[in-house]
Amino acid sequence: MEYRRLGHTDIKVSTICLGTMTFGEQNTESEAHTQLDYAFEAGVNFIDTAEMYPVPPKAESYGRTEEYIGSWLQQRGNRDRIILASKVAGPARDLEYLRNGKARLDRANIETALDGSLKRLRTDYLDLYQLHWPDRKTNFFGKLGYQHDPADEPVPIEETLQVLGDLVSAGKVRHIGLSNETPWGAMRFLQAAKELNLPRAVSIQNPYNLLNRSFEIGMAEVSHREELGLLAYSPLGFGVLSGKYLGGNQPSGARLTLFDRFQRYRGQRGQLATEAYVSLARSQGLDPAQMALAYAASRPFVTSVIIGATSLDQLASNLKSLDLSLSPLVLSAIEEIHRGNPNPCP
Repeated sequence: MEYRRLGHTDIKVSTICLGTMTFGEQNTESEAHTQLDYAFEAGVNFIDTAEMYPVPPKAESYGRTEEYIGSWLQQRGNRDRIILASKVAGPARDLEYLRNGKARLDRANIETALDGSLKRLRTDYLDLYQLHWPDRKTNFFGKLGYQHDPADEPVPIEETLQVLGDLVSAGKVRHIGLSNETPWGAMRFLQAAKELNLPRAVSIQNPYNLLNRSFEIGMAEVSHREELGLLAYSPLGFGVLSGKYLGGNQPSGARLTLFDRFQRYRGQRGQLATEAYVSLARSQGLDPAQMALAYAASRPFVTSVIIGATSLDQLASNLKSLDLSLSPLVLSAIEEIHRGNPNPCP
């Protein structure tokens, strides 16, 4: 297992981070513990979760993922060997159960969310606490073009950062991170931290995969120059890049079979690009999913690649991507496909 420095900190995180959004929906507590054991034994020391997991978010399952991780940490007694990350939800008016539909990135909401997460995770601190998405209206979750809303009144970034700073001072949070953030937002957080002597974000968790490389436009430079490494989520495009959905296949129990909301990577252009990437992998004797993961991990602005799995076989296969070094021929072919199909699934 390779380990990389988390931002400007002295923390080293595994190149593969275990994502957990299926725990409590597609995976039972026992299955979650088995995955956590397997990943930990393989050298994974980085676990990512969120207060609103599992996904799809529902009132009856809210916080269940953190509860499963918490019971595992308590039973194994290995909290000091884990880099644990969670997230506070931004505005979510469609989730009435989440603080009465009034979730914001203000003091009351962030403090309430963190206390709940710590209780469910059975720990008194988080190594990394992330803002799940911006408080302001901007382009994230599959939206490329920014459309300004002059009526938008977001919680000021300075106010949010002050709350996070107080949590760091209190010892409840070691470091802070961003998620689903834009170049403008990232730079404003970094600027405010410098001006107000508040904690500086050490990471950004945005989508990044062969079907969506929009992070490279603007954000990659920020990552390099500001030590704001990418924690790449959806590196397989909801599993699409494995090739298992090609030809109209609907594998039993698979996420896109079960849930209609996850269709971002299944448009016509995305399907054509996926066919090309899968064909390339197979022509070189590679597993398509492992090729996609190895590509994401090889990017110099990436700190860690967040993988999720619904079975132990999937997890084991994904972890094998660590042993894969893509040849110049494969890398060149990937770029050729990308030029013909640039970011078909933002």
